[in-house]
Amino acid sequence: MDAPRLVLFSNATVVDGRAPDRREGFHVLVEGGTIREVSDRPITAASAAVFDLRGRTLMPGLIDCHAHVLASLVNLGIVLPESLVTLRALPILRGMLERGFTTVRDAGGADYGLAQAVEQGLAVGPRLFVSGKALSQTGGHGDGRARFDDAPVHPRGRPGGLTRIADGVEAVRLAAREELRAGAHQVKLMASGGVASPTDPIANTQYSRDELRAAVEEAEAAQTYVMAHAYTAKAIRRAVECGVRTIEHGNLVDEATAALMARAGAYAVPTLVTYEYLASEGAALGLPPDSVAKVADVRESGLRSLEIFRRAGVKMAFGTDLLGEMHRHQSSEFTIRTRVLPAFEVLQSATTVAAEVLRMDGRLGVVAPGAVADLLVVDGDPLTDLGVLLDQGAHLDAIMKAGKFYKNRLSPVSVAVR
Repeated sequence: MDAPRLVLFSNATVVDGRAPDRREGFHVLVEGGTIREVSDRPITAASAAVFDLRGRTLMPGLIDCHAHVLASLVNLGIVLPESLVTLRALPILRGMLERGFTTVRDAGGADYGLAQAVEQGLAVGPRLFVSGKALSQTGGHGDGRARFDDAPVHPRGRPGGLTRIADGVEAVRLAAREELRAGAHQVKLMASGGVASPTDPIANTQYSRDELRAAVEEAEAAQTYVMAHAYTAKAIRRAVECGVRTIEHGNLVDEATAALMARAGAYAVPTLVTYEYLASEGAALGLPPDSVAKVADVRESGLRSLEIFRRAGVKMAFGTDLLGEMHRHQSSEFTIRTRVLPAFEVLQSATTVAAEVLRMDGRLGVVAPGAVADLLVVDGDPLTDLGVLLDQGAHLDAIMKAGKFYKNRLSPVSVAVR
């Protein structure tokens, strides 16, 4: 659903991640795909469609910094044709946008072509920052072979898969370069064991320091960064010392390692919702027994990790890491985090902090002049009740992405004439 070229939201209560205060009685002018003006005084704009938001909240579109939009099955070991994997991703993308997520960083699997399909309107969904295939060592978190499976691996990963295997410094360099050449916005690698992989205990560290540094060097040469899957304090420390910029999950962090992250300016991207639903739904949806047994190891530490990161001053971005039918629980990450964090900080994680992770601060995650016009009109106040961001977008009266309405239950009050 397209928007008129000029849209004026009047009498809005504006909320974003820059300050914990509501800005009441504000007026926001959108021209094309950009926010042109934000004012506490009435704005006059010729031929603008005007929407009176009195009693509603206007806030930035949400950002999920750790998702797998191609993960339509919980059991990642099931091989599907690439064409089917892509088509199964379409309802996942649409569902994310319906929940108010206008931007998503894919943490392994989605490629530049899918990002372009969304950009060109061929697929409906959030703006994608893709990693291509995540890099894993043999026997690492991205190696889905069973213990006695000696089948050779394709050097660029199986079609439709989320990962590829690269062993040794030169192979890691080549893999990073290939993913970047193919359009990856950042490089993703596996630096510790994980839940969904069959042969690597969570406490394992993965990749040598030289391999980690090689990936970081290649990303920095391409003017981007490395994001790393890492659970334990040891794995996190090694990754950060080698230049990794964002730590994914981080459930088993300790105080000293969090302090190191803060000094290095590294970000954490916790994904607590995935453990909640892997525990309650994973087995029924096909998660292998070995993986089900691993969930408890990290689930119980999740909330404690938020407290540790916060005390150390580590900035936390919003992430979910859901698989298969569990994507519908994406927004539940908000309420899980509010068990230990103030609502405003949780909101920051999905707006301003997430935009910093994407190196889009000032452009995404804010209601400000010059920002991309990704906007949500919320029936309620997320600062007092983050539940208004749940229920599959039921409380969102409008969803605008880059100045175009995807959803609009508002009625224009007039067309302003100068």
